[in-house]
Amino acid sequence: MGSEDAIRIIAGTIERSPEIDALYLSGSFAVGLEDDYSDIDFVLVAGEGASDAVAALWRRAVEAVGEPVLWRDRVTFPSLINAVTEDWLRIDVIILKPEQLTTRYRNELRVLFDRAGHRDTLADRPEQPQPDPKRLKYQFEEFIRILGLLDVAAGRGEYINGVTGIFHLRNLLVDLLIQETAAPHRGGALHLNRLITEEQKALLRSLPLPAPSREAMIDVHLAYARAYLPRARRLAARRGVEWPERFEAVTWKHLHDRLQIERPYDPA
Repeated sequence: MGSEDAIRIIAGTIERSPEIDALYLSGSFAVGLEDDYSDIDFVLVAGEGASDAVAALWRRAVEAVGEPVLWRDRVTFPSLINAVTEDWLRIDVIILKPEQLTTRYRNELRVLFDRAGHRDTLADRPEQPQPDPKRLKYQFEEFIRILGLLDVAAGRGEYINGVTGIFHLRNLLVDLLIQETAAPHRGGALHLNRLITEEQKALLRSLPLPAPSREAMIDVHLAYARAYLPRARRLAARRGVEWPERFEAVTWKHLHDRLQIERPYDPA
């Protein structure tokens, strides 16, 4: 079954339940960025919120398009139900009370039905996302903190598990690159291609892969530091975010004292 057919059947099934105020699409299908690989994200509004009765209604609606082979009912978040059908349709729903819908944006919801006109009361998301200085500062500090843990992994000889730190650094680098482009509608994890530039993609492709040895672990950490920190400093200056200068300096001194590592870039 195709996604649009599944959307039509689910919406028709749910609309027959008068206790449901509204059903919307969110995510890629709401903003016209869906493709053959997109999951289907719904937002359902009911006066009682994510109750057992509403969850049971939702299950019957999903079963109308296929047998669920994965069903996570309010496990990850109290209002979220994840499903995968036998056709491998991925269907998620957030179930909200009307007053909880105020955290959503009107231009990120596609109406399937809306008995009370809830969507009309919402504001539109600005075209350019507003940067969050606190979040940026946290991420800058988190990159430096994880980099400093290189001494722990090397000191304990944890070369197999130590490579996990590199994946954290990579995620922070990817987020930094997206912040640089200020791309709207980020979507899920497998939407990176449309969010970053060719130069940024080339940077990511150029970085070495982790390997479970002391030398490789150190080399890859330093490669990510060279890629991330100068760009992060420039972004901090553009966004008016104070750079954690002392924390970075102390971290490099610590790594030099323990591992004889020099800072791999000039901060000037």
